[in-house]
Amino acid sequence: MEMIILLCVIAYILGSIPSGLWIGKIFYKKDIRDFGSGNLGATNSFRVLGVKPGIVVTVMDILKGTIATLLPFFFQLDVSHHFWLLTGVFAIIGHSFPIFARFKGGKAVATSAGVILAYAPWLFVAALLIFVISLKFSKFVSLSSMIAATSALIISIFSFDWILVGIIAAIAAFIIYRHIPNIKRIKKGEEPKITWM
Repeated sequence: MEMIILLCVIAYILGSIPSGLWIGKIFYKKDIRDFGSGNLGATNSFRVLGVKPGIVVTVMDILKGTIATLLPFFFQLDVSHHFWLLTGVFAIIGHSFPIFARFKGGKAVATSAGVILAYAPWLFVAALLIFVISLKFSKFVSLSSMIAATSALIISIFSFDWILVGIIAAIAAFIIYRHIPNIKRIKKGEEPKITWM
């Protein structure tokens, strides 16, 4: 039990690494919280720093979720496979409420994707394809993120892994909740669209 708690703490710390903030400050002398949406996530990194740093931040945020989810495997912990999801969830919490950035983080899309990548790669690929197709036609990262999260929930049902389904449902609900301001901007026609796809 103590080891599980320790791994959850490590997962939270991993998730708390503010990739966009650090990349922006170290390489571009910019605090991305002062620009765009003010969010620390990958989308605002694309918007403020550009495509290449945005890709780097996205990959880093995905890896946070993936590494955190695989912690029980790395430490050879003899527990149910579902405990991987537990540590993954703590990485999502860390990303959204990071201890290194005054508990104001991103919207957890990329980190959640990293959790899914580690636990169910097939689901990650399916959700990624849906995200890319939606982004191609809508040009809205926020809308595409919500569509991908909802689609991941629907697709996960066919796995008959009900713990996975429950976790994906919670993640999808959380992602949609975090995007409420974006939904309002889309309705008003004020949500910015991407120009690089």
